[in-house]
Amino acid sequence: MERSMNKIVLVTQKTRLQELLYKYNTREQAKFHIEHMGADFSDYILEDDIYQKALSDAKRISEKYARISVIDREYLPHMLFGNDDIVVALGRDGLVCNIMKYLQGQRLIGINPDPARWDGVLLPYETAQLEDILPKVINENCEIKMVSMAKAVTNDGQKMLAVNDFFIGPKSHTSARYELTTLNREGRPVTEQQSSSGIIISTGIGQSGWYKSVMTQARAALGIFGYESDQEYKSIGWDENRLSFVVREPFPSNTTEATLVFGTLSRGIPFRVLSQMSENGVIFSDGMESDAISFNAGVVVSIGISEKKGCLVR
Repeated sequence: MERSMNKIVLVTQKTRLQELLYKYNTREQAKFHIEHMGADFSDYILEDDIYQKALSDAKRISEKYARISVIDREYLPHMLFGNDDIVVALGRDGLVCNIMKYLQGQRLIGINPDPARWDGVLLPYETAQLEDILPKVINENCEIKMVSMAKAVTNDGQKMLAVNDFFIGPKSHTSARYELTTLNREGRPVTEQQSSSGIIISTGIGQSGWYKSVMTQARAALGIFGYESDQEYKSIGWDENRLSFVVREPFPSNTTEATLVFGTLSRGIPFRVLSQMSENGVIFSDGMESDAISFNAGVVVSIGISEKKGCLVR
């Protein structure tokens, strides 16, 4: 296939130094602020230097095989991707999740610009490996990992997708009041009044993130108090049509219960939450609080498995 027939969309994200420059206008002012706080400004410079080198290399390699378009992650909601575009994410794991929600089956390559700094669970390649992987992706001679996503639909018409997880709860660290309906351990529909600091609903790919931290805390607490869990933690595959949920800090009282606190969801299993918060109730996905939808009194959200799948090059 000729180079002109191919298109690569390279998606970037700002480094900490770039974000500081946006806020403080000059490097000198940014340095003064960081050092005044007792931090090491040279680490910000090093991180930016490594990222800019990776970006330059990614552009150089990509231009050998295709026309390229470079966009920052903040413009993703306004980007129109072509059906045959190859999308390259150059950043942290969260960037892959942010991009995937806007794709319609396009192949996505995750590049780790700084392996010494970032774990890169969703970033299997380093920049130099683009030389090898891009021709394979263009010729459709590569392994694709399908990634399941979750969807949220409210009774007032709001919709959202999640690659990692959903958070349902209060905007600030206060108690959320709501009514949760799902299946209990016996498989019967149950509705429960709850008060908690929020609910996390995770996909398979998201189980290594926020969901895992909450479950780890819960298991550690059981051990401290001398209890043993009779249920084994079982992870969900990235491509499985299942989700898992956990309620954070559930509080039992005269009017609230705490029995529906974690579980697994599959197609056909109801998971509905009715908000009883007069204000500050939110739903957001993949840690993007700035893109939250309102979840105040009377709003009902139904969580399920999205028909759309992500296509991650492995």
